Amino acid sequence: MPDPFVHCHLHTEFSLLDGASRIEPLMRAAAGMGMPAIAVTDHGTMYGAVEFYLQARQHGLTPIVGVEAYVAPRRHTDRDPKLDTNPFHLVLLATDAEGYRNLLRLTSIAHLDGFYYKPRVDRELLARHSKGLIALSGCLQGEVTRAILRGDPQEARAVAAAYRDIFGPGNVYLEIQDHGLPEQQRNIRGMREVAHDLDLPLIATNDVHYVHRDEAEAQDALMCIQMNVTLDATNKPRMGETPEFYLKSPEEMAQRFAEIPQALRSPLEIAGRVNLDLDLGKVKLPHFPVPGGETPDSYLRGLCEVGLRRLYGRPTAEQQARLDMELQVITQTGYAAYFLIVWDFVTFARRQNILTTVRGSAAGSLVLYSLGVTDVDPLRYRLPFERFLNIERFTMPDIDVDFMDSRRDEVIRYVIDKYGPDHVAQIITFGTMGARQAVRDIGRVMGLPYADVDRIAKLIPFNASIDEALRADPELRRSSEETQTIGRLLDLARKLEGVARHASTHAAGVIISRDPLIDLVPLQRATKGDLVMTQYDMDAVEKIGLLKMDFLGLSYLTILDRALKIIEKVRGVTLDLKEIPLDDRATFDLLSRGETVGIFQLEGAGMTRHVKDLKPTRIEDIMAMVALFRPGPMANIPSYIRRKHGQEKAATLHPLMDEVLADTYGVMVYQEDVMAVAQAVAGYTLAEADTLRYAVGKKIADKLAAHREKFLTGARKSGVPKRTTEVIWELFEPFARYGFNRAHAACYGLIAYQTAHLKANFPAEYMAAVLTTEALGQDWMAKVANAVAECERMGIKVLPPDVNESVDTFTVVGSAIRFGLAAVKNVGTGAVASIISARKAGGPFTSLADLVARVDLRTVNRRVLESLIKAGAFDSLGRPRALLLQEIDAAMSGGQRLARSRAESQTGLFELGESAPAPATAGRPGDIEEFSKAELLAMERDMLGMYISSHPLAHVRDRLSQRITATVGQLSEMRDRSDVVVGGLITALKRTTTKNGAAMAFMTLEDLTGSVEVIVFPKTYEQSSLSLRRDAIVVVRGRLDVADQQVKVLAEGVIALDDAPASNGPAVEAPVARREAARAPEGNGTLYVLLDAERHGEEGLRRLKELLARHRGDRPVLLTVRAGGREVRMQAGDLRVASNPAVVQEIESLLGPRTASWITSSHE
Repeated sequence: MPDPFVHCHLHTEFSLLDGASRIEPLMRAAAGMGMPAIAVTDHGTMYGAVEFYLQARQHGLTPIVGVEAYVAPRRHTDRDPKLDTNPFHLVLLATDAEGYRNLLRLTSIAHLDGFYYKPRVDRELLARHSKGLIALSGCLQGEVTRAILRGDPQEARAVAAAYRDIFGPGNVYLEIQDHGLPEQQRNIRGMREVAHDLDLPLIATNDVHYVHRDEAEAQDALMCIQMNVTLDATNKPRMGETPEFYLKSPEEMAQRFAEIPQALRSPLEIAGRVNLDLDLGKVKLPHFPVPGGETPDSYLRGLCEVGLRRLYGRPTAEQQARLDMELQVITQTGYAAYFLIVWDFVTFARRQNILTTVRGSAAGSLVLYSLGVTDVDPLRYRLPFERFLNIERFTMPDIDVDFMDSRRDEVIRYVIDKYGPDHVAQIITFGTMGARQAVRDIGRVMGLPYADVDRIAKLIPFNASIDEALRADPELRRSSEETQTIGRLLDLARKLEGVARHASTHAAGVIISRDPLIDLVPLQRATKGDLVMTQYDMDAVEKIGLLKMDFLGLSYLTILDRALKIIEKVRGVTLDLKEIPLDDRATFDLLSRGETVGIFQLEGAGMTRHVKDLKPTRIEDIMAMVALFRPGPMANIPSYIRRKHGQEKAATLHPLMDEVLADTYGVMVYQEDVMAVAQAVAGYTLAEADTLRYAVGKKIADKLAAHREKFLTGARKSGVPKRTTEVIWELFEPFARYGFNRAHAACYGLIAYQTAHLKANFPAEYMAAVLTTEALGQDWMAKVANAVAECERMGIKVLPPDVNESVDTFTVVGSAIRFGLAAVKNVGTGAVASIISARKAGGPFTSLADLVARVDLRTVNRRVLESLIKAGAFDSLGRPRALLLQEIDAAMSGGQRLARSRAESQTGLFELGESAPAPATAGRPGDIEEFSKAELLAMERDMLGMYISSHPLAHVRDRLSQRITATVGQLSEMRDRSDVVVGGLITALKRTTTKNGAAMAFMTLEDLTGSVEVIVFPKTYEQSSLSLRRDAIVVVRGRLDVADQQVKVLAEGVIALDDAPASNGPAVEAPVARREAARAPEGNGTLYVLLDAERHGEEGLRRLKELLARHRGDRPVLLTVRAGGREVRMQAGDLRVASNPAVVQEIESLLGPRTASWITSSHE
């Protein structure tokens, strides 16, 4: 039996797109082979070091933390494309804490200073940071090996001797590998000679890239994905030539290197020298400077006492006691400096007029409210501090802070300036290969047709694994079993599913450190900007004890800020969001009408329906809706609404529980409700109740059992019957998993109310802020179009851009909104600035040539002028767009002459008099025929993303709305595979054929809210081809396809609007009709009911059966049950109902809008 073996050269998935080994399976396999230790040496980074360290320890292995470094041929800062693009490989292993710190420094410097295609170090850096490190000469790309392979043994000896001098005697090993490649045999012979000549030890490694031999093809595919080549390409990586780069057993390694036994002993020698204990789990809070004579605790208390009096005047005993309790807990946990750090940067933000709020359980802290960090009063909203910081559940509290997304970077920059750039960094995050992504990547490197791969990928539901999809979808399973290529595709994709694919910057996480970060964590450049980020992800930085804070960007805070500024400019009113009344009737009336477009958290078709039904009358109603509108608690929305309006009596279990839930009409809405019920019913303290909430939410079995006994005992002492207590406990378990944080709902509910208040009371100003913000974001055209449609619905006219009136953003003009110049396609910020500056300096422009003469033509070029003309920005000058487009060249020529003349005379236009060159024109307005109305509208849409002066659908708006179930703008809020009826204008149409020769089409359908791609497959195409023509107005029945955040409609029927019945008849109607069409037929018809298994659950089904039983009759019932992304239609047994319109209304009250309808078949 061979001696144990230790792999000292090994890559995980964190050698991005280069290694396929997952850490946990890797450690499990190594432990199963009896290995005493193992190393991880990813390429140029330490991404997985902490996870590896913990997993190795958990599996009884000694972790050897390492990296395969890139060594620059010259200096690490040299960047000559002819000399510096092919660095050498060198494996570095840390033997102790000093070696680990040197690895941190080397990898950080390599990324921050030495990155040129790869993160590089050089010999000088290695010499400076060599203590505690062992070096292995590397693979075929090692410097010693390259000298051997090019036939230069003298250079090979010189390089090896140089590394021996750098790392010291006994710390350099010459690496040999044998995967069956011919160069490796030459290298082994050469290495043995160098080792003999310099008395250096050899070490056998396997350059492990995957765990098992049968994963070789998946590894090959991964490398091809990285290089963007196919599996059969001649230039693909050499690794694909052999299946030997796996985690070999000691027996296999002994067999492979039987003639060089010393090379097999070296890994064990290295493992025996490793003595590395990472200091994990201890929080290293940064130092916060406090005034002389103060401690962080005393300074925090002083600030809070001042803040408490500012908020409440003379504090009550309850308020003071709550503050004292919180400060005592903060002192006991040692987190005073943490609170002061947050107070400091939030105070900076407020002084700079950067709107901010907290999210999550931090809003439950009176300390933070007193400091001005949060605007939510935890006493008013009954928010327990224990949910945020609990002495009995000792975890680092999270204070997640939202800032205006447009100014978030200013706050981060302030923190960097205060604590120093060496002490602040953003955090890395890793994107992994989801099932769909893996299928698409593998399909590409297999060279399969895109359409075939796309079809397979779309059969996999979002967030489902390939195995789950195979179990759930017969078509996918059949394709896998019957088609060898598809089977291979799914097999390879399955092996790479979940593997890390790329690194990016975490959207919010920022580290603030007491000590220089380079001594604590590996660093690299953030993916955007000039900031640095950690190579350790969020979990890892918390495990090594660094303070992580979330600096989140929230667009709605930007909208609020812009709205406040516009209101002040237009109306002369300075508003303070803290002072707006929380009982404003106009605000609640707006929400009750369902006018939620542009309202934080409340927009979207589903939420709007519920808000409209709810008719909120207090901010607590908004908080509850924010909390309930999510999978799980959504089933409680109908009860909450009915109980609010007195249409349903709250179910009662016990008076103690009724009292706690009175505010939410007996409905459990928040996680804190579990805590409050435990306190009231079973005598828990709030700290104990928080540990109960945590145990239930995390499903911690041993703690759950103890809590159940404690709860039953406490309830018995309170006089609650045992059966009632058990029922209450059974309510806890499912609820705590999906229940929402009340403090978070309070924060977001408040912002939702503030946005609604401004929209209700300052509609034009608010919508101008919405439009400006959306125009600066991603997918801006669709979002701006949706907001413009809302303005039109509100009676606010949106005017086209105007060179004499527009600024960069949307502005309020009287009761209308004027388009901003920056929202015009092809018009950059430089061009806008030049136009506005010229207008301010010389007054309104009188002609195109006048504008050209006064602006900077380097930014306001021909393309910019064309775009502005097409967008209508010159319409106010009185010349047709067709003529203006003809005049551009002449205007630019004349304008340039005029500008030169002005410069020479250093005088203005009016001083030049008749000596000024006349602006050139192409003719009089009547000389050139203006574009048609349709052409003018098409130009607007091309330049602005929408129609402004009119819309081709304006004259059919009402007819169209009566024939659809959703607007295009609402589709993004709907679920994948939802049935839908949409209507609009065909703005693009592409006819094509399938590989079988059948005709089909791709078209773009546009309505007043946006556009969507519609795919018309052959069967539908054959039935609908007469309606398929550009500029036709049609109604489309189909099914949504949501993939990679792109929404498409798969058409099942397309007919001209003129042929579409207003009643949503069978020709275009989806299986469940609109509410307006849900009228019971006289004596015939079938009742169609849609039941969503995830949303309505068994309770919904039970209540539906009871409802139907109350309306027994002679009409059949057809159920459509939606589950797991599929729909199944079935008869409701022998259950028949009466032909009664009230049935539909009651079902929709129970299950939601558009879940029931009467359909009359033509043969009945």
